[in-house]
Parts: sequence; structure tokens; C-alpha cells
Amino acid sequence: MISRERRDALRGEARATRRRNLFVGGSALLLVLVACISTTVGGGLWLARLLRGDPAETLLQQTPSWAVDSAELTIAVSPVMAPVLQEFANQFNSQDHRTPDDKKMTVWIVPTISEQMVEQALGLPNFQAIAPDSSLWIDQLEAEWAARQDAQAEESQIPISQRRTGTPVRVAVSPIVVAAWQDVARELGWPDQPVGWQEIQRKATDDPNFKWNHPATNNAAGLLATLAEFYAGAGLTRGLTVDAATDEATLAYVQAVEATVRFYGEGEEVITQRLAEEGRNFLDAFVAQERVVIEWNRTHGDDPLVAIYPAEGTLWTDHPLALLELGAQAHELAVTDNQRLTFRAFTDFLLTPDSQRRFLQTGYRPADLAIELDAPGSPFAETDAVNWREPQTTLQMPPPSVIEVVQNVWYYTKRPTNVYLVVDTSGSMEGAKIARTREALAAFVQQIQGDRDRLGLIEFASGTKNFVPLRVMDDNNRRDTLTLIDNMDALGGTALVDAVYAAAEDLLAQGDASAINAIVVMTDGQENESYYRLNDLERLLSGNQPGRPVIFTIAFGRDADEPLLSEMARIGQGQFRRADETDIEELYRIISTYF
Repeated sequence: MISRERRDALRGEARATRRRNLFVGGSALLLVLVACISTTVGGGLWLARLLRGDPAETLLQQTPSWAVDSAELTIAVSPVMAPVLQEFANQFNSQDHRTPDDKKMTVWIVPTISEQMVEQALGLPNFQAIAPDSSLWIDQLEAEWAARQDAQAEESQIPISQRRTGTPVRVAVSPIVVAAWQDVARELGWPDQPVGWQEIQRKATDDPNFKWNHPATNNAAGLLATLAEFYAGAGLTRGLTVDAATDEATLAYVQAVEATVRFYGEGEEVITQRLAEEGRNFLDAFVAQERVVIEWNRTHGDDPLVAIYPAEGTLWTDHPLALLELGAQAHELAVTDNQRLTFRAFTDFLLTPDSQRRFLQTGYRPADLAIELDAPGSPFAETDAVNWREPQTTLQMPPPSVIEVVQNVWYYTKRPTNVYLVVDTSGSMEGAKIARTREALAAFVQQIQGDRDRLGLIEFASGTKNFVPLRVMDDNNRRDTLTLIDNMDALGGTALVDAVYAAAEDLLAQGDASAINAIVVMTDGQENESYYRLNDLERLLSGNQPGRPVIFTIAFGRDADEPLLSEMARIGQGQFRRADETDIEELYRIISTYF
């Protein structure tokens, strides 16, 4: 339980800490972009290079450029909505809309995680409009923009634009639900009785084989579900305050629910992909937008999902579309008059009755309330998997100040983590690989917050070079771990399995069933030095043992032993990923969201 002193500190400092971190991050991005001012890439060329496969990091380090009369509009769109808006953009582009000066209006869609969308919009973005999955991201963007305005006014007395975005337009909505297999939903009480967070907590506590998840709070579905838990713990449906969110009883309630989460992680698009690959063995239930249930059942009707609308109430993704008010910063181009015309024409197109009915067919609820959800042919008609009459209770979106506190407090209420970083520092890692690995590991260590997560480090080559047992990342241990990472050098062979075996053996010996136990292993080469084999690791991890770890494997470069790493991830019921020097840090960041 969080101490009274800690709760008071969170109430007073959470907002300032988060604002400072994002402001520094945005400033760092700005400096990088300004340093690259000599290289310019047009909006269309930038998108073409992205589709061609050029690393996103490289593209972000180039200052955007477009003609002063450009009518091309690039929109950063949340990943779940992006395929839908891409269809609309294709149709819009085919209609040959023209500006008064005869420029063709063109809309480009770039899938972007909403949190990253906010960070990029604070710098020099390569897009002129944003479509996150929830207006809470626009609220956070505006809060950070206001903080930057205050800081600049103090330093130079030169004010910048009051807002970073224009008035957003809502194009579709979808409530947050708990998606579950139909038989699992019936075990929880559906459809005969309301099902809430307490029923899910009770099921997960009573049945050790029950697996459910919600994304981390850098994802809208994860953050909105977490806000719903705080509302339920406070016994409210409106007016959640900082005091109510940090009340001891509220925190105890949220901590009890979070203790049953199997893991956190990425958004619905990744979860459904793994469901398609692994089926019921992956998860029994997960938090998602209602639209995900409809889309899944459209293509997997033989094993359908059911949408459970939490009895305590839920929040909605409202999918706003907003134009950025660019041009306030140094070296920043303004949105052109023609781009504004394209934005208005595209939003008008999305709000036509035909387009709104098309949103309904894709599983979203249209923004146009005149469209009947249960009309013949609607995905809500003649099915009990989703219910257009739900949710019975819609929770009020808290103000940004409360959301910030909830995001910070969540690190102290979420399920704790024991994670081993198992790192290859053999001779083949010499040069850029080891340098980028140091940076990626350091970023992973820095993002660990709170005093309930423990991290261990195993550095291996021909044998174990360093074995640092699990420990809390307080200031001293964090500093020591970062020093070890900074001193890593590349030398020797590759005893991969032995290093993973050692990590798994230690986690099992501790038997901490209250925590998420995980191993993140990275290698760039072929196993050639280990005493243990994969079948030994599989025997070690057999059965439902307390402390049984999930194993994430990373193949760094083309020479890594992908079959072995894939099999290791299967044994550890985790994931196999590929990486190179351009995206290794981002991959470690993604994996960190699972804890």
C-alpha cells in the first residue's frame, strides 16, 4: 500500500514531474530536428519513404517541408482507426477534389501510436493533422503546449500560439469493453447479470489459469480502463478528483484489480493478431474498444468474442480529428490555406450520411446520432455479442490534471514486475550494435518507476560476464546498473541458453506469484557455447509454477538464430521480435509496456 506521505507527494508533484519530462523530451526532439535543418523532405516524399521502409527514426530527424500552396494533407492516425481512415482517404482522393487555384486535394494517412503523436506534434511534425483514438491525447497535447508557452514567455517574453490544435471534429465513437470468449463471458455471469471489475478480479483470483489483460496507460484503451477502475474504487461515476483518486480505499481497490492482470502491453491491434495466431491459449479476456469485438467476429465467427460492458460504467474512445496550428515555432512551416481547405473537405466527407453509415459497418458507432444502430444490416442487429443499448453508465472524462495523477499513481498500483535483461555482448556485437544496445538498455532502465518493480541483469558471451540479481531500481541501484551497461564491451562466444536458464532458475526459486515475472533476451548470433539445451529450459518451465517467467526474445540483425529464439519465446509463452540498429531502442520501449 502507498504510504500517506507518498500519496501526498504524488498529489503535489505528479503533474509537475510529467510536464517536465515531456517538455524536456519535446525540447530534445526539437533540438535534433533543428540540427538537421539543412535536410528537407516534402510531405509526399516523406510518406513514400516511410512506405518504402526507411526507418521512422531517420525520417523524424528531417525537417518537414511543403510548398506554400500545397493541398496535400498528412494525418497521423491511431493504429486501430488507420485502416478505416485509409479507405475513406482512398475514396476521397479518387474524387479529384480541387482548391480554387486548381490544386488537387490529397489526404495521406500515417499510422501513429497516440502517445507518440502527442510527442511529435510538440516538435516539428511531418503531418498537419492528428486523429488519436481519444480526445484525452489532445487534452494532454494542449496542456504540454501551454506549459511550453509559459516557459517561453518567461525566457523571451515572446508569446506563442494559445493552442496547438484547432477545434476537433468527432467522426466516430466506441466504448471501452472487456472482450471475452463467449463461454468465458458466461462463466463471469454474462448475459444474465451485470459483470464488473470485481467479477473479473474474483475469477482471476479463484482460477489461476484465467488470463486477462489491459494495455499499458500509454494506450487509450489501457488508460480509459484504468480511469474506470479508479472511478469504481472511488464509488463515483462523475467528478473524479485528485483526492478521490489517491484516497487509500480507491488505491486498495485498484491495486486488487491490477494484481490479477496477467500482463500489460500494446494495443488491441497487437492483441488480436496474437489471438489469431495462438487462439485461446493466449488470453481469456482483454480490454478493447467495442469495435474490436465486431471486427473479430466478422472474420472469426466460429469462435466469437463477447463485449462485456463493465457494470460500474465505462468511458469511450471518441476519435477526434484536429488540424494542427503550425508555424509558431522557429523553422516551422505554417499549414497552408489549401491544406486547411483539404482538411475541411475531408472532414465534411467523413460526416456525410453515407460515410457515417460506412463507419457503422466497420464496427464503430457513428458520430451522427440520427443513424439507427439496430437497423437491418447493422453489425449490432441480430447479435448478442455487442449491445447497442450499452453501456448503461457512461463515466465522465476527468480533467487533464486528474488523468496525469492517475497515470503517475498507476505505477504504484499496477502489478509489480520482476524482469531480467539478458544481453549478448559477444564479439559479434562489436561496433554500432553494442553502442545502440547500451542506449536501449539505459532507456529501459530509466523508465522503471516506483519501488515495487525489480530488475536484474545478465550479460553473457562465452559464459556469464555479469550476473546482477533482481533489485529495486532506487537511485543507487539505478546508477549502478547504468554504469554496468555503459561498461559493456563485445568479446567472446554465445552461451545464450545458459544465460536464459540462469534467469529462469532464479525467478522460479523466488516463486513470486504476485508479480509479472519476465525475461527479455537479446542476441545477434548463433548459440555455440551453452551447456543447457532448449529441452532443458522447457523442462525447467513445465507446469504452472509460481514465478514462471514470460520470455521475450529479440533477434538483433540478420545473423541471429531466429528459429532458436522463436522456440524459446514459445517455451516461455512470450514473444519473438526482430530488430536492427535503427529500432532496437524502440523495441525495448515497446516490450517495457508489458510490465
